[in-house]
Amino acid sequence: MVALTAPFLIFSMASEIGVFKERGADFESINYYEAPLTEKDLKALLRRLGIAPRDLLRKNEQVYRDLGLAKRELSDDELIRLMIENPDLMQRPILVQGNKAVLARPIENLDELL
Repeated sequence: MVALTAPFLIFSMASEIGVFKERGADFESINYYEAPLTEKDLKALLRRLGIAPRDLLRKNEQVYRDLGLAKRELSDDELIRLMIENPDLMQRPILVQGNKAVLARPIENLDELL
């Protein structure tokens, strides 16, 4: 389980870290491939983002197409479980600070927290 103390950055590629540091973000980094999110973590993250699970999906990923997610009606819990099992489905990077989080795509979204 990931410690949800803030501020922290959830990412998948090391190259993403430099961009955040350049913009003045101070954070602990969490690579969710190395430290997978639990269902509880992901639900808390979605609350902080203020979005539904389907809004966090990366619709251009092969796994999204392989699972036929565009055509399937799934509950929030089912989508969360799929994102935990297939982390490539999750949009990233995500910066979390306090009770808020932003999906840093585009990078200008960081301004909401910094």
